[in-house]
Amino acid sequence: MLHNDPTRRALRLLSLLQSRRRWGGAELAARLGVTERTVRRDIERLRDIGYPVQATPGADGGYRLSAGTSLPPLVFDDDEAVAVAVGLRAASGVAISGVEQAAVQALAKIEQVLPKRLRGRVSALDDSLVSLRRSRGDHEIVDPAVLVALAAACRDHEEVHFYYPRSEGDHLRRWVEPHQLLSAGSRWYLVAWDLGRDDWRTFRLDRLREVELAHARFMPREIPGGDAAAYFAASVVSLTPGMEVVVEVGAPYAKVAETLGATAHLVVEEAAGSCVLRLRGGGPEHLVEAVARLAVRAPVRVVAPDDVIAAVAALAGNLAGGGSS
Repeated sequence: MLHNDPTRRALRLLSLLQSRRRWGGAELAARLGVTERTVRRDIERLRDIGYPVQATPGADGGYRLSAGTSLPPLVFDDDEAVAVAVGLRAASGVAISGVEQAAVQALAKIEQVLPKRLRGRVSALDDSLVSLRRSRGDHEIVDPAVLVALAAACRDHEEVHFYYPRSEGDHLRRWVEPHQLLSAGSRWYLVAWDLGRDDWRTFRLDRLREVELAHARFMPREIPGGDAAAYFAASVVSLTPGMEVVVEVGAPYAKVAETLGATAHLVVEEAAGSCVLRLRGGGPEHLVEAVARLAVRAPVRVVAPDDVIAAVAALAGNLAGGGSS
């Protein structure tokens, strides 16, 4: 069992310390199924092999894994650590489903313990990569440091403030409780409770300016519907101008989600082998393109509106005509 195996227990303890900024001794003991005295001995074992675990005394004290003078042994050497950190920063900006968020989470962990002497090397290499990405003009670039800070704030339930543009063109200071980071297409978004507006809001990360941690904790709120991704999808659809189309897809949403890319959409209904989606775009042509991408993966029937139904039928006719001899 875990509490009888010091090696397994130490690995579990290390994993817990990496997952959150601070743990109380009683919390760790409860998670590991041991006494607080055993936790203290295991903390000493981690320190002996190079992991910089700090202890804070008092009623609000606890343990945290912090940056040290050297990397923990048997993990990475300096060159490997730099390569991993730069690679994760680059991966955080790619448009591959699931990779961006995993990269940010991993980057937040490694930069938490990265020695200061290596951070300059990481920044210098990443600046070169960012310049290259900007020259391609693919999308707005989000500073990896902002991603890491917001990921940590979401994890640790720490308030954040920043400046965000208004419709008038100026920037307004916003004070929020960050809930979750989400990626859609090539952009990053933050779902957060806006303390100034007393409501949930979605923010584009490339528009944030002067992001700072407020060093104030909060109790997480229940997001509408209980799911940040669903709330985000609904908010994007409601804010995206243009017309809507409702489609029935003969496949689960998970199978066709990647084909929609940055198209604003909302899952209306989902069954084991099908789903009903509501898409929004600038006009019939844009929506027909989205329907066509869906049709590459699964059967699709446009339910409404009539002009999109007609446009899809015309596309089908053109494809059939193009294939005839």
